Amino acid sequence: MNTLKLTVILLLTTIYSFASVSTSEKDALLALYNATNGSEWNSAWNLDEPIDTWYGVKIEDNQIVEINLQFNNLQGSLPQEIGNLVFLRKLNFGFNKLSGTIPASLKNLKNLTDLELYMNRFEGSIPSELGELKKLESLKLYSNQLTGEIPNSLMGLTNLKELLLGSNFLTGNIPREIYALSKLQKLSLMDNKMDGEIPVEIAQLKNLEELLLSTNQFTGNLPIDLINLTKLNTLMVSDNKLNQEYISVSGKNPPVLGLLEAQNSTAVMDIEKE
Repeated sequence: MNTLKLTVILLLTTIYSFASVSTSEKDALLALYNATNGSEWNSAWNLDEPIDTWYGVKIEDNQIVEINLQFNNLQGSLPQEIGNLVFLRKLNFGFNKLSGTIPASLKNLKNLTDLELYMNRFEGSIPSELGELKKLESLKLYSNQLTGEIPNSLMGLTNLKELLLGSNFLTGNIPREIYALSKLQKLSLMDNKMDGEIPVEIAQLKNLEELLLSTNQFTGNLPIDLINLTKLNTLMVSDNKLNQEYISVSGKNPPVLGLLEAQNSTAVMDIEKE
């Protein structure tokens, strides 16, 4: 009899643990745990405890709104079920060992404002479906193994403030439609294999503070129109195939482009900026 009571108590405890979120969200978390070797995480989840006690998971009004598992030794690939966490606003898997492709099912996360997958081992192209995340303000995919061109669909993310795609193997040109990202403050494409000219349309990004384009194969001249970007305080375009070499500058005052031509100067070391 005591065994039966204990079994019932354990069953009720398990049901209560998942009672605060929907079945699809619960299943998505379990799929993530299993697909990324959850038992070996630095801070593993106790699946017998309520979800609101699980490390890095934030719940509001019985909905999972944030997952922050950076520096947590996630290994493996992200499952398609991640797209079932439809109430997520922030998703951070930075500084892990995730591999495989970025799942297109992320397009279902319509409430997402921050998507941070930096410092992993993701490969393949950037899913064009990410362009459906219209509320996105920060997209950080730097330091992976991503290939292909920047999808034009990303130019429809008009709420973006940060677009950090540096240290990958991206190719192709900077989309001229980038002028549509009127709220953009930080743009990093550094350390890729991109080419073509730096589009003058970047000069329409009046809120731009950081422009990191170094270590690519860009050609032509640095658009003089960039001088109109009064908020720009960091500019890195060295190590390209531009008609002339420029030093890298970073400071509180906007750079004067005419003074950026390298005259036996040593360029500032380029680093990925957050």
